[in-house]
Amino acid sequence: MMRRWSLAVLIVAAAFLAGCGDGRVRRVSDPAASIQQLTVNADGRWSVDLRLQNYSSIPMRFDTVTLAVQVGEQDAGTLQATPGLSIGPESADVVTLPFAPSSAARIVVADSLAGRRPLPYTLKGSVGATPEEAKLRNFDVDTRNTLNPVPGLDGVLR
Repeated sequence: MMRRWSLAVLIVAAAFLAGCGDGRVRRVSDPAASIQQLTVNADGRWSVDLRLQNYSSIPMRFDTVTLAVQVGEQDAGTLQATPGLSIGPESADVVTLPFAPSSAARIVVADSLAGRRPLPYTLKGSVGATPEEAKLRNFDVDTRNTLNPVPGLDGVLR
């Protein structure tokens, strides 16, 4: 009788462990996008260092970025890119993108730099990313943050 009981417990335990898989949690979370650095070039165009954050527990490939940029209260234009960048789980990476802002946005940034004042910005749009072994998904982005002039670096906000 004891042998049968031990065998039954062993079978149940083996079945339980087999159902656990590899123990890796596969969680896909919305990624984030923010401006890490904005550099004003001599021709008035901007170079935007866009930080892409993968909060998922699995790697994701960032394929598309379409973000409406607003600085201060002025629309600057739309930042569009196809970075094709793979980012590991719970990690971030930066992609540098050229950007031709509106005239009103150029004035707002110039004023912020000249006065050494913080610059509020907004990013609204979507990021297209592909989780490991899955299909492309579009994630909504709505980021509000602030950039500050960098001491000793003319034309640079971080």
